[in-house]
Amino acid sequence: MTDAELAVEVAGAVATVVIRNPGRRNAMTPAMWRQLPVLLDGLEADPAVRVLVLTGADGTFCAGADLGDLDELLAAGDGSIAVAAEERLANFVKPTVAAVRGACVGGGCQLAVACDLRIAADDARFGVPPARLGLVYPTPTTRRLVRLVGPAAAKHLLFTGELVDADRALRIGLADELLPGADLAARIAGLTGAIAERSQLSVVAAKEIVDGRADDDRVAWWHGQVRASGEAREGVAAFHERRPPRFRWTPPAGR
Repeated sequence: MTDAELAVEVAGAVATVVIRNPGRRNAMTPAMWRQLPVLLDGLEADPAVRVLVLTGADGTFCAGADLGDLDELLAAGDGSIAVAAEERLANFVKPTVAAVRGACVGGGCQLAVACDLRIAADDARFGVPPARLGLVYPTPTTRRLVRLVGPAAAKHLLFTGELVDADRALRIGLADELLPGADLAARIAGLTGAIAERSQLSVVAAKEIVDGRADDDRVAWWHGQVRASGEAREGVAAFHERRPPRFRWTPPAGR
């Protein structure tokens, strides 16, 4: 019996996945890595959910991965369950926000980087420790980190394995916003609320295009969705009538 779990809380249009592993500073166990893609599949398919928040319980985001069976870990390489979970999170259709308090290290940093945005409390600490363990950071994970913070900052994190504080994380782009811990929950609620009110068509298309997953045919499909859905007409009408827009578009099943 274990208390380690990923708990899901849904409030309105916002789903929150909470990493919980008491006594291990919310380290991700093999079962939790396997559970995450399943949870994400369900939340992605739920039309009521417009934004996903990933956070940790009790003031810690995630202190890393439970290394478990070392031989199994070494044999898996880039095909590990952690990389599979990370890729599923990175490819989640809807916007994702990491709300980071305390330690965000190893597997925790891997998950935070896979989110679209990272909002950090001033007590957050980020680290990428494979060099301390004699491991090679997975290729997809490394490339995602480089795209986020640039080659030099990524090398610093990877070469040293040192923890960086929230101020440095903000400077290098590892965190998008930094604020006092007491203000984090309110900021996350405000940010996700604003995203949830926007046109999902605009937001989901923007995410896909920014992430480089939309070729010319797909971009043309998105413009076709704008014409067919009436989202733009509703948005313009709401602007002129000085009222909140009533956006109704939802991602088609399987997209």
